[in-house]
Amino acid sequence: MLLRTFFFFFCILCFSSQSQSQISFWKKSDTLHTKRRNTLIVSKTICVSGTLFSLNELWYKDYPRSSFQFKNDNKDWKQMDKIGHLTTAYYLGKIGMESLSWAGLSKKNQLIYGATLGFTFLTAVEVFDGFSKQWGASLGDVAANAAGTALLIGQTLLWDEQRIILKYSFSQTKFAQQRPETLGSNFLEQTLKDYNGQTYWLSFNIWSFNKKKNFPKWLNVAFGYGTDGMLFSNNFSGNKLSQDPYRQFYLSLDADLSKIKTKSSFLKTLFSIVNFIKIPAPTLEFNTKNGINIHYLYF
Repeated sequence: MLLRTFFFFFCILCFSSQSQSQISFWKKSDTLHTKRRNTLIVSKTICVSGTLFSLNELWYKDYPRSSFQFKNDNKDWKQMDKIGHLTTAYYLGKIGMESLSWAGLSKKNQLIYGATLGFTFLTAVEVFDGFSKQWGASLGDVAANAAGTALLIGQTLLWDEQRIILKYSFSQTKFAQQRPETLGSNFLEQTLKDYNGQTYWLSFNIWSFNKKKNFPKWLNVAFGYGTDGMLFSNNFSGNKLSQDPYRQFYLSLDADLSKIKTKSSFLKTLFSIVNFIKIPAPTLEFNTKNGINIHYLYF
């Protein structure tokens, strides 16, 4: 499921780059700009509908259908797939809000129609899963989608800004070579499918919580979660390929690129697009297998 989720995540990020470029090139409207709003409605309707249609034709069509069913996969992959859902819902909603802000919609409408974009889209994908004999709808996925949306909306209501950002990083591992059909046969596939190399972060902007004048506004502290040793969704004992999977927890420094001052519209757009990537930095790791490790530079 995460492969499909991240596929749409990166597709929407590409769309976001165009929206962000427009936002930086033309000033955000302070009042409702009807033409911009209508353009967004049409373009997003076409984009979402086309994506769901393509998903059905390119993915689900090749697998047998069934009556709607649920599947409990909450123990699979040590919940890494659930965090992927949470992150995707957060960023799709963030993009939805920013595009409606560009069109001059009220904060209330940004939250109702923009911030919920990720949850709505991913719920539709979950319905597809429910009618597929291969998978089944996951209540855990729906809960993760809701959590990502809640993180976005909650911070907006509480602080009118995103002080806590979800971030992602990846490094290649040896495990994909052992199961390339599941964990990816090349680098791009592995970034989407190999949970062993993925790390998800909650990145806290320090300045936002203290507002000290001389403190760097871009400096963050990040808490990460990852796993290692996973060849299967669950560890099948007795299988010669089975490993001893374990959890990893991280403490590191990070940067909120959106808070770096620059007069360049290009750099503002670039920083906004790539801000979901965790910046490499010295990192303290605690894992459930070997205890504490120190990384002088971890990504």
